[in-house]
Amino acid sequence: MVPASSPEPQTMKKQPKSPNFIKNTANTIRIHISSHPRFWLFIAFLWIQALIISIARTPPPCFPDRSAAVPSPLSVHYIPQPREDAVAVANATNPKPEPEPAFTDECPSGRVYAYDLPSSFNKDLVLPNCNDLDPWNWECGIVSNHGYGRAATELRRILPEDLYKSWYHTNQFTLEVIFHHRILKHKCRTLEPESATAFYIPFYAGLAVGKHLWKNDTSARDRHCKMMLRWVKNQKHWKKLNGSDHFMTIGRITWDFRRLTDPSRSWGSSFLNMRSMQKVTRFIVEKYPGDEMDVSVPYPIGFHPKTSDILIQWQNYVRDYKRPTLFSFIGANNNWGNDDFRSFVMNYCKKESSSGKAVDCAVSECTTNSSVTLKTLLDSEFCLQPKGESYTRREVFECLVAGSVPVFFSKSAYEQYEWFLPGEPESYSVLIDQAEVMNGTAAIKEVLMSYGKEEIRRKREKVIETIPRIIYSKPNGGFKSFKDAFDVALDGALERIKEEKEWADFL
Repeated sequence: MVPASSPEPQTMKKQPKSPNFIKNTANTIRIHISSHPRFWLFIAFLWIQALIISIARTPPPCFPDRSAAVPSPLSVHYIPQPREDAVAVANATNPKPEPEPAFTDECPSGRVYAYDLPSSFNKDLVLPNCNDLDPWNWECGIVSNHGYGRAATELRRILPEDLYKSWYHTNQFTLEVIFHHRILKHKCRTLEPESATAFYIPFYAGLAVGKHLWKNDTSARDRHCKMMLRWVKNQKHWKKLNGSDHFMTIGRITWDFRRLTDPSRSWGSSFLNMRSMQKVTRFIVEKYPGDEMDVSVPYPIGFHPKTSDILIQWQNYVRDYKRPTLFSFIGANNNWGNDDFRSFVMNYCKKESSSGKAVDCAVSECTTNSSVTLKTLLDSEFCLQPKGESYTRREVFECLVAGSVPVFFSKSAYEQYEWFLPGEPESYSVLIDQAEVMNGTAAIKEVLMSYGKEEIRRKREKVIETIPRIIYSKPNGGFKSFKDAFDVALDGALERIKEEKEWADFL
């Protein structure tokens, strides 16, 4: 029977579990575990794993990093480790510097690395407390002013103010010091040997050997050379190519370093004959024509302009200078024999005093008074350059810088300085055969007078054009926008070594 009215809707309430229900559930679990012991072991294993993970992930509040160095007890302190996101930001702000590129627009042929040799191989070889030239001591004035020497202030009497300040008392044996200084300041120098194309050895061989040239002790002449080679051969970058990408400078002529085994020919050191030197490029003031590793570079003379403006001013000055003398000769008659051609030339100039002039530096102050030689060269259309003890002389470059046309008496002079002098000798010089002069079939004066003014002008213009390549500028005093002898030499060495490495890689 359906009720007359539906019951009033009520909210259904969940009855709380009675204590008997909980007790029955626990008994059921206990009976299940007791009948299944493996289940209990599985639960215990999961609990232990959870505990270990929890402990491992909780950092110690103040324990030091055991992998770090232990600080001094007097300065123990806790340094919090940076967060990972902070490290990432720091690395982005201060990234690790990229390796220096080996080749750039400024250094298309590569970079040069200068060894830091022990001072016994360079600085210690320089004579101390002797800063100016001394005619009785060739070592004086070598290190002064980075090799450039003391200012030649006496030239203010014959040169304009802007020009005489570029002249110095430069020792002719200072090539090693000048190159060393310039390379340390060069834009293509690298402090990373792995980025280097070439390696420079700053060994002052000319000073090391020169000290013993006039002593009867051949072992002393070789001592520093052998010690230096032992040092450099232990360097890993030498071992890579056995020194073929290394170069150095030598401030004396090649014959001072090629002593033979013949006891009757005991002059000099055997440095350039040593096996380890056969692949090293040498910049030297006079080379052995048969050795391609010898590269002859100009003798250092006193003109060291600081800027291209001063150089151009000097070129204009010597171009416009009025030259009243046809020819001149500058030399030092130190016991020349009567059959020495230099004696013949000196006497000839004195005899032809109306056209020529001779300066004997054995009796004149050529060393300490630059005006004695420079004024003579400025006054001369031609300067006579007989061969001395070797193929060339420093006076060749003094002649050229003064704008005077050099006169040679042997073709051997043209076998030197190929990187620096014009390739056509007749474009800047005159050649008169020495034998013809000696036997009277050619007279110096008549040969030189046969050249017209226009031909002399063309030769002089070529000489003036060559001046930048045969001088050593002083760029630390200002901006230099021209390539001097140092630049020509270094660029040539880098290019030569670069090409050799590329060829070796190709093969």
